[in-house]
Amino acid sequence: MSDRPPRLATLAVHGGRVPATGDPVVAPLVQSVNFVEPVGSAEGLRYPRYGNVPNAEQVQRRLAALEGAEAALVLGSGMGALACGMLALLRPGDHLLASEWIYGGARRLFAEEFPPLGIDVTLVDPTGSREWRRHLRRETRAMFLESPSNPACRVIDMGPLRRLASGQGLALVVDATFASPVNFRPLEHGADVVIHSATKYLNGHNDVLGGVVAGTASYVEEVRQKMMVWGQAPDPFACWLLERGLKTLDVRVERQNRNAMAIATWLAARADVATVHFAGLPAHPDHQVAKTQMAGFGGMLAFELAGGAAAAERLLKRFRLIRNAPSLGGVDTIVSEPRLTSHAHMTPAERAAAGIPDGFIRMSVGIEAVEDLIEDLEAGLR
Repeated sequence: MSDRPPRLATLAVHGGRVPATGDPVVAPLVQSVNFVEPVGSAEGLRYPRYGNVPNAEQVQRRLAALEGAEAALVLGSGMGALACGMLALLRPGDHLLASEWIYGGARRLFAEEFPPLGIDVTLVDPTGSREWRRHLRRETRAMFLESPSNPACRVIDMGPLRRLASGQGLALVVDATFASPVNFRPLEHGADVVIHSATKYLNGHNDVLGGVVAGTASYVEEVRQKMMVWGQAPDPFACWLLERGLKTLDVRVERQNRNAMAIATWLAARADVATVHFAGLPAHPDHQVAKTQMAGFGGMLAFELAGGAAAAERLLKRFRLIRNAPSLGGVDTIVSEPRLTSHAHMTPAERAAAGIPDGFIRMSVGIEAVEDLIEDLEAGLR
Protein backbone atom coordinates (compact mmCIF):
# COMPACT_ATOMS: atom_id res chain seq x y z
CA MET A 1 0.00 0.00 0.00
CA SER A 2 1.25 3.52 -0.81
CA ASP A 3 2.12 6.17 1.78
CA ARG A 4 -1.04 8.09 0.83
CA PRO A 5 -3.59 8.12 3.66
CA PRO A 6 -6.49 5.70 3.13
CA ARG A 7 -9.65 7.09 1.58
CA LEU A 8 -12.76 7.61 3.68
CA ALA A 9 -14.48 4.36 2.66
CA THR A 10 -11.39 2.43 3.78
CA LEU A 11 -11.11 4.39 7.02
CA ALA A 12 -14.73 3.52 7.80
CA VAL A 13 -13.77 -0.16 7.77
CA HIS A 14 -10.19 -0.12 9.06
CA GLY A 15 -9.57 3.27 10.70
CA GLY A 16 -8.03 3.12 14.16
CA ARG A 17 -7.25 -0.58 13.97
CA VAL A 18 -3.95 -1.70 15.48
CA PRO A 19 -3.20 -4.90 13.53
CA ALA A 20 -1.45 -7.84 15.12
CA THR A 21 -1.03 -11.44 14.02
CA GLY A 22 -3.69 -13.65 15.52
CA ASP A 23 -6.17 -10.86 16.18
CA PRO A 24 -9.83 -11.52 15.27
CA VAL A 25 -11.02 -9.77 12.11
CA VAL A 26 -14.13 -8.62 13.97
CA ALA A 27 -13.35 -6.67 17.14
CA PRO A 28 -14.55 -8.70 20.13
CA LEU A 29 -17.06 -7.25 22.55
CA VAL A 30 -15.43 -6.76 25.95
CA GLN A 31 -18.54 -6.46 28.11
CA SER A 32 -16.78 -5.88 31.39
CA VAL A 33 -17.05 -3.05 33.89
CA ASN A 34 -13.86 -3.90 35.80
CA PHE A 35 -10.30 -4.40 34.56
CA VAL A 36 -7.35 -5.65 36.62
CA GLU A 37 -4.89 -2.87 37.41
CA PRO A 38 -1.31 -2.99 38.71
CA VAL A 39 -0.77 -2.86 42.44
CA GLY A 40 0.65 0.40 43.76
CA SER A 41 0.00 2.44 40.61
CA ALA A 42 -2.85 4.42 39.08
CA GLU A 43 -1.40 4.07 35.58
CA GLY A 44 -3.54 2.21 33.09
CA LEU A 45 -6.74 2.36 35.11
CA ARG A 46 -9.61 1.31 32.84
CA TYR A 47 -13.28 1.94 33.56
CA PRO A 48 -16.24 2.36 31.16
CA ARG A 49 -17.19 5.74 32.66
CA TYR A 50 -13.70 6.99 31.76
CA GLY A 51 -14.19 6.18 28.06
CA ASN A 52 -10.98 4.15 27.89
CA VAL A 53 -12.13 0.53 27.67
CA PRO A 54 -11.23 -1.53 24.56
CA ASN A 55 -14.44 -1.11 22.54
CA ALA A 56 -14.59 2.62 23.24
CA GLU A 57 -10.94 3.20 22.35
CA GLN A 58 -11.18 1.36 19.03
CA VAL A 59 -14.25 3.20 17.77
CA GLN A 60 -12.89 6.53 19.01
CA ARG A 61 -9.72 6.11 16.97
CA ARG A 62 -11.82 5.32 13.91
CA LEU A 63 -14.06 8.35 14.38
CA ALA A 64 -11.03 10.62 14.77
CA ALA A 65 -9.63 9.23 11.52
CA LEU A 66 -12.92 9.81 9.70
CA GLU A 67 -13.10 13.43 10.87
CA GLY A 68 -9.41 14.17 10.42
CA ALA A 69 -9.17 15.02 14.12
CA GLU A 70 -6.44 14.41 16.67
CA ALA A 71 -8.91 12.64 18.93
CA ALA A 72 -12.57 11.74 19.36
CA LEU A 73 -14.74 10.70 22.27
CA VAL A 74 -17.93 8.63 22.27
CA LEU A 75 -20.59 9.61 24.80
CA GLY A 76 -23.92 8.16 25.84
CA SER A 77 -26.09 10.33 23.55
CA GLY A 78 -25.97 13.18 21.08
CA MET A 79 -27.27 15.59 23.72
CA GLY A 80 -24.63 14.30 26.12
CA ALA A 81 -21.98 15.03 23.50
CA LEU A 82 -23.36 18.53 22.94
CA ALA A 83 -23.64 19.35 26.65
CA CYS A 84 -20.23 18.02 27.67
CA GLY A 85 -18.62 19.40 24.51
CA MET A 86 -19.89 22.91 25.17
CA LEU A 87 -19.23 22.82 28.92
CA ALA A 88 -15.61 21.93 28.16
CA LEU A 89 -15.38 25.26 26.29
CA LEU A 90 -17.52 27.60 28.40
CA ARG A 91 -17.29 28.89 31.96
CA PRO A 92 -19.59 31.04 34.13
CA GLY A 93 -19.59 34.55 32.71
CA ASP A 94 -18.94 33.39 29.14
CA HIS A 95 -21.13 34.15 26.15
CA LEU A 96 -22.07 31.75 23.36
CA LEU A 97 -23.21 32.75 19.89
CA ALA A 98 -25.40 30.07 18.32
CA SER A 99 -27.33 29.68 15.11
CA GLU A 100 -31.09 29.95 15.57
CA TRP A 101 -31.51 27.04 13.12
CA ILE A 102 -30.84 24.23 15.57
CA TYR A 103 -32.40 21.09 16.97
CA GLY A 104 -35.05 21.71 19.60
CA GLY A 105 -33.10 19.86 22.29
CA ALA A 106 -30.06 22.04 21.65
CA ARG A 107 -32.22 25.15 21.87
CA ARG A 108 -33.60 24.03 25.23
CA LEU A 109 -30.10 23.29 26.53
CA PHE A 110 -28.90 26.76 25.57
CA ALA A 111 -32.02 28.64 26.67
CA GLU A 112 -32.95 26.79 29.87
CA GLU A 113 -29.87 25.06 31.27
CA PHE A 114 -26.95 27.33 30.39
CA PRO A 115 -28.24 30.62 31.93
CA PRO A 116 -28.46 29.18 35.48
CA LEU A 117 -24.82 28.12 35.04
CA GLY A 118 -23.88 31.72 34.25
CA ILE A 119 -23.48 31.14 30.52
CA ASP A 120 -25.34 33.59 28.31
CA VAL A 121 -26.48 32.54 24.83
CA THR A 122 -27.54 34.64 21.84
CA LEU A 123 -29.28 33.01 18.87
CA VAL A 124 -28.54 34.63 15.51
CA ASP A 125 -29.52 34.30 11.86
CA PRO A 126 -26.62 32.15 10.61
CA THR A 127 -26.70 33.13 6.93
CA GLY A 128 -23.94 35.73 7.07
CA SER A 129 -21.09 36.96 9.23
CA ARG A 130 -22.68 40.38 9.78
CA GLU A 131 -25.30 39.09 12.23
CA TRP A 132 -22.72 37.04 14.10
CA ARG A 133 -20.34 39.99 14.30
CA ARG A 134 -23.09 42.36 15.46
CA HIS A 135 -23.79 40.21 18.53
CA LEU A 136 -20.16 39.67 19.54
CA ARG A 137 -19.26 40.61 23.11
CA ARG A 138 -16.05 40.81 25.04
CA GLU A 139 -17.22 37.66 26.88
CA THR A 140 -17.98 35.66 23.71
CA ARG A 141 -15.99 32.43 23.71
CA ALA A 142 -17.55 30.18 21.07
CA MET A 143 -19.84 29.95 18.04
CA PHE A 144 -22.16 27.00 17.45
CA LEU A 145 -24.09 25.91 14.37
CA GLU A 146 -25.64 22.92 12.67
CA SER A 147 -25.02 22.25 9.00
CA PRO A 148 -27.21 20.97 7.49
CA SER A 149 -29.68 22.23 10.06
CA ASN A 150 -32.41 20.25 11.79
CA PRO A 151 -35.11 20.08 10.49
CA ALA A 152 -35.08 22.59 7.60
CA CYS A 153 -31.89 21.22 5.97
CA ARG A 154 -30.21 24.62 5.56
CA VAL A 155 -26.49 24.56 4.72
CA ILE A 156 -24.38 27.23 6.40
CA ASP A 157 -21.44 28.78 4.54
CA MET A 158 -18.40 28.06 6.70
CA GLY A 159 -16.10 30.59 5.01
CA PRO A 160 -17.26 33.82 6.70
CA LEU A 161 -17.73 32.10 10.06
CA ARG A 162 -14.28 30.52 9.93
CA ARG A 163 -12.70 33.92 9.28
CA LEU A 164 -14.72 35.60 12.03
CA ALA A 165 -13.96 32.91 14.62
CA SER A 166 -10.28 32.85 13.75
CA GLY A 167 -10.00 36.65 13.85
CA GLN A 168 -11.73 36.87 17.23
CA GLY A 169 -10.06 33.85 18.81
CA LEU A 170 -13.36 31.99 19.21
CA ALA A 171 -13.96 28.25 19.13
CA LEU A 172 -16.09 27.27 16.12
CA VAL A 173 -18.28 24.25 16.92
CA VAL A 174 -20.27 22.45 14.23
CA ASP A 175 -22.90 19.75 14.65
CA ALA A 176 -22.68 17.76 11.39
CA THR A 177 -25.09 14.96 12.32
CA PHE A 178 -27.24 15.43 9.21
CA ALA A 179 -24.24 15.16 6.87
CA SER A 180 -22.01 12.47 8.40
CA PRO A 181 -18.28 12.54 7.59
CA VAL A 182 -19.08 11.16 4.14
CA ASN A 183 -20.75 14.39 3.04
CA PHE A 184 -19.13 17.04 5.24
CA ARG A 185 -16.06 17.18 7.49
CA PRO A 186 -16.20 20.52 9.35
CA LEU A 187 -12.59 20.46 10.56
CA GLU A 188 -11.46 20.68 6.93
CA HIS A 189 -13.45 23.92 6.64
CA GLY A 190 -12.05 25.70 9.68
CA ALA A 191 -14.12 24.31 12.55
CA ASP A 192 -12.38 23.55 15.83
CA VAL A 193 -14.89 21.00 17.11
CA VAL A 194 -17.30 18.64 15.40
CA ILE A 195 -20.24 17.00 17.16
CA HIS A 196 -22.48 14.13 16.04
CA SER A 197 -25.41 12.25 17.36
CA ALA A 198 -23.94 8.80 16.71
CA THR A 199 -27.48 7.44 16.99
CA LYS A 200 -28.04 8.66 13.45
CA TYR A 201 -25.85 8.06 10.37
CA LEU A 202 -22.72 6.89 12.17
CA ASN A 203 -24.49 3.83 13.54
CA GLY A 204 -27.12 3.78 10.82
CA HIS A 205 -29.33 0.97 12.10
CA ASN A 206 -31.60 2.62 14.69
CA ASP A 207 -30.28 0.44 17.50
CA VAL A 208 -27.66 2.57 19.28
CA LEU A 209 -27.89 5.71 21.41
CA GLY A 210 -24.64 7.67 21.34
CA GLY A 211 -22.83 10.91 20.63
CA VAL A 212 -19.39 11.96 19.40
CA VAL A 213 -17.11 14.93 20.01
CA ALA A 214 -13.95 15.33 17.90
CA GLY A 215 -11.18 17.91 17.95
CA THR A 216 -7.71 18.41 19.41
CA ALA A 217 -6.42 15.84 21.88
CA SER A 218 -6.23 18.39 24.71
CA TYR A 219 -9.81 19.56 24.15
CA VAL A 220 -11.19 16.03 23.89
CA GLU A 221 -9.50 15.23 27.20
CA GLU A 222 -11.41 18.14 28.77
CA VAL A 223 -14.65 16.73 27.36
CA ARG A 224 -13.74 13.33 28.78
CA GLN A 225 -13.38 14.83 32.25
CA LYS A 226 -16.87 16.35 31.91
CA MET A 227 -18.22 13.01 30.70
CA MET A 228 -16.77 11.24 33.73
CA VAL A 229 -18.39 13.67 36.15
CA TRP A 230 -21.78 13.92 34.41
CA GLY A 231 -22.01 10.16 33.77
CA GLN A 232 -22.38 10.38 30.00
CA ALA A 233 -20.16 7.44 29.02
CA PRO A 234 -21.56 4.77 26.68
CA ASP A 235 -21.83 1.07 27.39
CA PRO A 236 -19.19 -1.17 25.71
CA PHE A 237 -21.92 -2.89 23.68
CA ALA A 238 -23.07 0.47 22.27
CA CYS A 239 -19.46 1.14 21.20
CA TRP A 240 -19.23 -2.30 19.61
CA LEU A 241 -22.45 -1.74 17.65
CA LEU A 242 -21.29 1.73 16.60
CA GLU A 243 -17.97 0.36 15.34
CA ARG A 244 -19.81 -2.28 13.33
CA GLY A 245 -22.18 0.30 11.88
CA LEU A 246 -19.31 2.53 10.77
CA LYS A 247 -18.02 -0.19 8.45
CA THR A 248 -20.95 0.41 6.08
CA LEU A 249 -21.15 4.18 6.56
CA ASP A 250 -19.82 5.09 3.11
CA VAL A 251 -22.02 2.70 1.13
CA ARG A 252 -25.12 3.53 3.16
CA VAL A 253 -24.77 7.28 2.83
CA GLU A 254 -23.94 7.07 -0.87
CA ARG A 255 -27.22 5.18 -1.47
CA GLN A 256 -29.16 7.57 0.78
CA ASN A 257 -27.77 10.54 -1.14
CA ARG A 258 -29.04 9.11 -4.42
CA ASN A 259 -32.44 8.15 -3.03
CA ALA A 260 -32.98 11.55 -1.42
CA MET A 261 -32.15 13.38 -4.65
CA ALA A 262 -34.66 11.28 -6.59
CA ILE A 263 -37.40 11.75 -4.00
CA ALA A 264 -36.79 15.51 -3.65
CA THR A 265 -36.97 15.93 -7.41
CA TRP A 266 -40.22 13.95 -7.55
CA LEU A 267 -41.80 15.90 -4.68
CA ALA A 268 -40.82 19.25 -6.18
CA ALA A 269 -42.94 18.50 -9.26
CA ARG A 270 -46.17 17.94 -7.29
CA ALA A 271 -48.84 20.60 -6.86
CA ASP A 272 -49.88 19.25 -3.44
CA VAL A 273 -46.36 19.87 -2.09
CA ALA A 274 -45.82 23.55 -1.36
CA THR A 275 -42.07 23.48 -0.70
CA VAL A 276 -39.24 20.95 -0.74
CA HIS A 277 -36.22 21.57 1.50
CA PHE A 278 -33.24 19.77 -0.02
CA ALA A 279 -29.95 21.45 -0.88
CA GLY A 280 -29.47 19.21 -3.90
CA LEU A 281 -32.26 21.04 -5.75
CA PRO A 282 -31.05 24.06 -7.78
CA ALA A 283 -33.93 26.13 -6.37
CA HIS A 284 -32.75 25.64 -2.78
CA PRO A 285 -31.25 28.86 -1.33
CA ASP A 286 -28.09 27.03 -0.22
CA HIS A 287 -27.57 24.94 -3.34
CA GLN A 288 -24.34 26.63 -4.42
CA VAL A 289 -22.89 26.57 -0.90
CA ALA A 290 -23.70 22.87 -0.60
CA LYS A 291 -22.13 22.11 -3.99
CA THR A 292 -18.90 23.76 -2.88
CA GLN A 293 -18.77 22.72 0.76
CA MET A 294 -20.21 19.21 0.77
CA ALA A 295 -19.25 15.98 -0.95
CA GLY A 296 -22.90 14.93 -1.20
CA PHE A 297 -26.27 16.50 -0.44
CA GLY A 298 -27.27 13.97 2.21
CA GLY A 299 -30.20 11.69 2.91
CA MET A 300 -32.28 14.23 4.84
CA LEU A 301 -35.01 16.34 3.27
CA ALA A 302 -38.18 18.08 4.36
CA PHE A 303 -41.33 19.10 2.56
CA GLU A 304 -44.39 21.19 3.31
CA LEU A 305 -47.83 20.02 2.27
CA ALA A 306 -50.21 22.60 0.84
CA GLY A 307 -52.98 21.24 3.07
CA GLY A 308 -51.14 21.94 6.35
CA ALA A 309 -51.30 19.75 9.46
CA ALA A 310 -54.46 17.88 8.37
CA ALA A 311 -52.84 16.86 5.09
CA ALA A 312 -49.72 15.72 6.94
CA GLU A 313 -51.74 13.49 9.27
CA ARG A 314 -53.63 11.95 6.35
CA LEU A 315 -50.39 11.22 4.51
CA LEU A 316 -48.66 9.62 7.49
CA LYS A 317 -51.68 7.37 8.16
CA ARG A 318 -51.67 6.11 4.57
CA PHE A 319 -48.03 5.04 4.39
CA ARG A 320 -47.41 1.31 4.11
CA LEU A 321 -43.59 1.22 3.80
CA ILE A 322 -42.44 4.54 5.23
CA ARG A 323 -42.84 4.79 9.01
CA ASN A 324 -43.51 7.67 11.38
CA ALA A 325 -40.71 7.73 13.97
CA PRO A 326 -38.68 10.47 15.71
CA SER A 327 -35.13 9.77 14.62
CA LEU A 328 -33.06 9.72 11.43
CA GLY A 329 -30.05 8.43 9.59
CA GLY A 330 -30.87 4.72 9.58
CA VAL A 331 -31.28 2.26 6.74
CA ASP A 332 -35.09 2.48 7.13
CA THR A 333 -36.95 5.44 5.64
CA ILE A 334 -38.81 7.31 8.36
CA VAL A 335 -40.68 10.59 8.63
CA SER A 336 -41.67 12.84 11.49
CA GLU A 337 -43.52 16.07 12.18
CA PRO A 338 -41.26 18.46 14.13
CA ARG A 339 -44.36 20.18 15.53
CA LEU A 340 -44.99 17.00 17.53
CA THR A 341 -41.39 15.95 18.25
CA SER A 342 -38.22 18.06 18.28
CA HIS A 343 -40.00 21.44 18.24
CA ALA A 344 -43.15 20.57 20.21
CA HIS A 345 -42.15 23.02 22.95
CA MET A 346 -42.52 25.96 20.53
CA THR A 347 -45.79 27.68 19.69
CA PRO A 348 -47.18 27.41 16.12
CA ALA A 349 -46.17 31.04 15.55
CA GLU A 350 -42.63 30.40 16.78
CA ARG A 351 -42.32 27.34 14.56
CA ALA A 352 -43.63 29.22 11.55
CA ALA A 353 -41.12 32.01 12.18
CA ALA A 354 -38.38 29.36 12.30
CA GLY A 355 -39.48 28.00 8.92
CA ILE A 356 -41.32 24.97 10.32
CA PRO A 357 -45.02 25.62 9.65
CA ASP A 358 -47.77 23.08 10.27
CA GLY A 359 -47.75 20.58 7.41
CA PHE A 360 -43.93 20.38 7.57
CA ILE A 361 -42.64 16.80 7.32
CA ARG A 362 -39.03 15.79 7.89
CA MET A 363 -37.91 12.73 5.94
CA SER A 364 -34.89 10.55 6.62
CA VAL A 365 -34.38 8.58 3.43
CA GLY A 366 -33.15 5.02 3.81
CA ILE A 367 -31.50 2.52 1.49
CA GLU A 368 -34.63 0.83 0.11
CA ALA A 369 -35.35 0.75 -3.62
CA VAL A 370 -36.25 4.34 -4.38
CA GLU A 371 -39.04 3.27 -6.72
CA ASP A 372 -40.83 1.60 -3.79
CA LEU A 373 -40.44 4.72 -1.66
CA ILE A 374 -41.88 6.94 -4.38
CA GLU A 375 -44.78 4.55 -4.90
CA ASP A 376 -45.54 4.75 -1.16
CA LEU A 377 -45.41 8.54 -1.29
CA GLU A 378 -47.60 8.67 -4.36
CA ALA A 379 -50.21 6.35 -2.86
CA GLY A 380 -50.26 8.39 0.34
CA LEU A 381 -50.59 11.72 -1.41
CA ARG A 382 -53.19 10.40 -3.81
